[in-house]
Amino acid sequence: MKYYFLFLLCVPMLLMSQTTAETAEQLFDSKQYSKAESFLVTAVAASPNDRQLIELLGDAYGYQKNWDKAIERYEYLVKMDDYNANYHYKYGGAKGMKALEVNKFKALGLIGDVKRAFKRAAELDPTHIEVRWAMVELYMQLPGIVGGSYKKSMKYANELENLSKVDGYLAKGYIYEYDDEAKKAEEYYKKAIRVGGSMTCYDKLTQLYEKNDQPLKAIANIEKSHKKHERNAMHYQIGKVAADYNLQLDKGEKCLYLYITNYTTKDGVPVSWAYYRLSQIFKHRGDKQKALEWINKAISKEKLDPFTEHKDKVLKM
Repeated sequence: MKYYFLFLLCVPMLLMSQTTAETAEQLFDSKQYSKAESFLVTAVAASPNDRQLIELLGDAYGYQKNWDKAIERYEYLVKMDDYNANYHYKYGGAKGMKALEVNKFKALGLIGDVKRAFKRAAELDPTHIEVRWAMVELYMQLPGIVGGSYKKSMKYANELENLSKVDGYLAKGYIYEYDDEAKKAEEYYKKAIRVGGSMTCYDKLTQLYEKNDQPLKAIANIEKSHKKHERNAMHYQIGKVAADYNLQLDKGEKCLYLYITNYTTKDGVPVSWAYYRLSQIFKHRGDKQKALEWINKAISKEKLDPFTEHKDKVLKM
């Protein structure tokens, strides 16, 4: 009987912890990271051994790029449970982000910890996709003198392919793109599109084409993506490429008008950037009045350096 009463006492605590976690997740979803941090600091103080809340607090610090505090929380979790792959992954990730912000000498001292944490996570969980992606990127971006390795990066890309064809193809596309092998990168991004066809797959190929000054291919790929996904953001992408490369201006103009007409905050790119792209298009056509009209609309929304610099160019026409 006494165990039954102990169980009844524990149930409210479990429910309270779950409710706290759900509230924190809702704050994350609405990007109220500072508020989530304050909320979780209080919650963790009340339940100092609740791993879920400690992890969420680490996440709150991470969202705000407070890497030192995020590292502290994740390191504590690793000590609590050395066999949890996700704790090692997050600890390594936070240390990796910290390494990007410090000088090269301090970064060298962090890289070893990052590699050990990622390797441990990968060993603990053979199906952990995120840590294998992290290893692919880490080994490609590190200079060889501190452990960078094309071979190791490809090893983890192969592991990804065994877990998920799409992730494997995207990882190999990334490796070849990073290594300036555009043809092979294109081949693997196309494979990812055939197998998965997500927005990410199409976006990777579009970005590759833009990076390699192939705007016509970029536009054609965006149009294929639009047929499948019908997202308003596609209209902006086509308008952007048209404006950047001074080609298919009529199509670019039409797409930007559609983007503006159907715009919602879910589209991602602020509408001011569509105004800016229209101004670019009219500048290409030599229409100073229209170009000035659109760039003024952009500036009225946001006074950004690219906008003001473009306006100076328009005024000099």
